[in-house]
Formats: sequence, C-alpha cells, structure tokens
Amino acid sequence: MRIATYNVEWFTALFDRRGRMLDDGERSSRYGVTRAEQLGALGIVFTALDADCVLIVEAPDNNTRRKTVPMLESFAAKFGLRQRRALIGFENDTQQEIALLYDPDAVQIYHDPNPGTPLAPRFDDKLEIDLDIDDTLDTVTFSKPPLEAVIETRTGGSLRLIGVHIKSKAPHGAHDLDTQVRIAIENRRKQLAQCLWLRRRVDTLLDAGESLMVLGDFNDGPGLDEYEKLFGRSGLEIVLGEGLARNRQLFDPHARLGKGQTEAQPASARFFIPDPPPGKYFSAMLDYILLSPDLRQRGPKWRIWHPFDDPACYSVPELREALLQASDHFPVSVDIAL
Repeated sequence: MRIATYNVEWFTALFDRRGRMLDDGERSSRYGVTRAEQLGALGIVFTALDADCVLIVEAPDNNTRRKTVPMLESFAAKFGLRQRRALIGFENDTQQEIALLYDPDAVQIYHDPNPGTPLAPRFDDKLEIDLDIDDTLDTVTFSKPPLEAVIETRTGGSLRLIGVHIKSKAPHGAHDLDTQVRIAIENRRKQLAQCLWLRRRVDTLLDAGESLMVLGDFNDGPGLDEYEKLFGRSGLEIVLGEGLARNRQLFDPHARLGKGQTEAQPASARFFIPDPPPGKYFSAMLDYILLSPDLRQRGPKWRIWHPFDDPACYSVPELREALLQASDHFPVSVDIAL
C-alpha cells in the first residue's frame, strides 16, 4: 500500500467562490503558471503518484459557499484518478484545509478525532501551557487542527493516521531586525507547543498499542534554523520522541540526516527567493511520514518525489516539469505492507 503527503501551493485558488474548477489561461496564484497549467500538472503528479491515500496539505478552503470534499472529488474526476473520495476533519479559517484523497476500492477512511484530555486536548480545542517560564499559562491553538483518521484496508488491516500542518516559524510582518527576532522566537515557542501537544497524543496512542502514522508539513527539521540551538531541539524531534526508548520513537529516515552528515541533504520543498535579483532557490526538508515502531518493522520504503533528486522523476520530462509547475513542495510517499 502507498500512502503519501503532498502540500499543494494555492490549491484553493484553482476554484471559484462557488467551488467550480478554474481550468483557464488566467494566472495561477502559484508564480509563473496559469491555472490550467497548474491543474494539468497536478493531474500528472497525482496520476504518477498512484497512492492509495494522499494527505493534501493546503487543500481548497471549506466555507459557507463552497466545500473541500466536492472540489477535491471533482478534481479527481477530471483526471480520472483512482483516489476519488475525499475527507476533511476540522475546518479552519486559513484557506488551507487538511484533507485526504483516497481510493475507496483499496481503503475505507473515517475521521476519528482525539477525544481530548487535560494534557492533550482535542485538536480543535486549546492547550494551556507556560511558553516562556513566567509562571503564567499561555493559550495555544492550532490554526490548522490536525486531521486524525482511521484507515481500514480490504484485508482487515487498520492504522491510525494524523495529518498535520504545523505552524510556520517565519517572522511574517517584521519590518526591522529586532521585531524579526522577537516574532521568530514567539513563533518558535508556539510551534514547539503544538509539537508537544501532538507528541502527547502520540504517547496516548502508543500506550493503547495503535499502529500510527503522523505525516504532513512540519515546517521544521533538525538543524533547519538558528533558533533550534536556543530551544535545544526541533519541533520535529519532539514529535519523533528523540531521546526516548526505541519502542517510544516514531521514525522517518529523512528526519535523522541533519546532524553531522556530509552528504547532500534531502529536500521536499523548493522556494524561489527573488531578492536580490536575479534571485535564487532555497531547498528544505519540511514534509515527513513518521511511523510507529510496529509499522517500521513492515519493510516501509520512503520516497521523495523530487524532480532533480529522484532519478525516476528526472528521467520523465513530463513528470519532472509537472512537479515543478504543480507546487513549491513535492510529494513524499511510503510503500508499506498493511
């Protein structure tokens, strides 16, 4: 079985206010491509990916005028995808939903949210935690509450999946260095609190003997920025269970490559930075599929669908170009026996 995560940049802008697909020559919100080009590229990528289930990060917005599920299912129908059923969990107000697109002939999936405890509230609730050690509780929420679902296979296997889009640490709105540093540190605290909240849920599920997969865009990774030294570890390492016993740790091979390695780093995202001209590209490893210890024993094989780093993607010009046009992130998949 293949399960994937894919952050699709500005997927929401490929549909109008009533949820109708915008397959035309107007400029996409994604820089440098038209809406028709981005849609076509996404069709090629999803077809090549051929996953039984795809977590879509930044799925089209769900609101009173239009709904995420019909939009994703109309997209799947247009390109004849076998992943033709969609599911969302808690909607949010950021225009970036977390959703699943899956093949109903291969799996059945249902939203099964965390019931909530004082230490790990339900993901659409709030967490009270002292972020800055001042003996005052701060309130933390998820701007994009994780999607917790149960996947059941045709052969009777099952696992629990938590799809995430963890808060960005970027200091948006900063106009000077002091403000940039202050906002970056505040955002890092909130990001770490979200990851601690998520890790507490992971611990509960491991205690219950659940097979677990946590996947999505973590906006983080070991050694990704200078503020990690200030706080001691990355948010991703918190979710992984870094330093805990092996049977308490989640695993993704790309999450272990940041410390002391001399070979090329893996990357799942590629961003264009225009200033100063002529600009440059910045690559980062942001998207992960973390597996519980029991799933790690089932021979999983991870793959980053990077158009330049994956030889099979690079060797097919149509797919290579589609991956570059479709999004600033590339899919990450895992093949696993379930």
